[in-house]
Amino acid sequence: MNFGDFLGNDGIKQRLNEAERAGRLSHAWLLIGPEGSGRHTLARQLIAAMQCTADGERPCMRCTACKKVLSDMHPDVITVDAPDKKTIPVKLVRDACADLFVRPNESARKIYLFPRAHDLNAQGQNALLKCIEEPPPYGTFFLLSEQPLLPTVQSRCVELRLCPLPEATLLRALGQRAPSSTDAQRRTAAAQSEGYLGRALRLLEAGGGLLPQTEALVGALGSKVQLLSVLIPMERMTREALRAVLLQWRELVAQALLCRAGATSGYPQAQTLAARCTAASLLADADALADALSMLDGNVGPAHLCGWLAVKLSA
Repeated sequence: MNFGDFLGNDGIKQRLNEAERAGRLSHAWLLIGPEGSGRHTLARQLIAAMQCTADGERPCMRCTACKKVLSDMHPDVITVDAPDKKTIPVKLVRDACADLFVRPNESARKIYLFPRAHDLNAQGQNALLKCIEEPPPYGTFFLLSEQPLLPTVQSRCVELRLCPLPEATLLRALGQRAPSSTDAQRRTAAAQSEGYLGRALRLLEAGGGLLPQTEALVGALGSKVQLLSVLIPMERMTREALRAVLLQWRELVAQALLCRAGATSGYPQAQTLAARCTAASLLADADALADALSMLDGNVGPAHLCGWLAVKLSA
């Protein structure tokens, strides 16, 4: 199978190649990974492979079917989403289930892509369960999620859990895709991204500098009033935007701790923070930020998380 731009995750690639050779590609896939982990890239490659009409390795990326998939114009690949809504309406799921029993237009499979399956509530997931339990032979589902779904849904899917890239692979990819960035910028973006290429690229596109919330944090730590003035506006952030801020905060605090130990940092702000805060308070803040990231992955909402940080961060 041709995996194109999908890097790393060799275990997943091996599983998929074995399934393809055995003719056992599933009718329901659950791709789990944070934003920027490559789940959209992998889904696109798999969908193109299933619709590809060429002989030999698939997807060929040259046949009409592949081109239609890559340009989001294939009539038998249906995206189920409501980008303007926080939760995907149950009606969209039910409409997809009804449409499932209309045969494909021009291919052997009719594929339904749920790019935000984590934004399906329990009612939506249960409606989807009825589709994936006993679909017609041509029905196929791709559920892309940042977190596990209901066990009843998950048990009906082949789960592919995406992993971070090795540092060398990530840095090489950043050098190829962001050639105008410096080595220091790439290494900083790689550290802040936790090994995920999409995140690292977005950090580089933003200039590799500190986010406004991170600049504000430097002056806010140690003052409850100033800390609240930073955290309250963040309550309205999306989960992914908040994750980007927390990752950068954690990296900045880690850099400040290194400065306290006598090392140097590429961030002048880290040196400022090291001069203003004790090692004990920085260690406590680092632990709080690590816990906050785990809570965010565990589906704690941004508003609750910011309130928790207002209590936990040093003030």
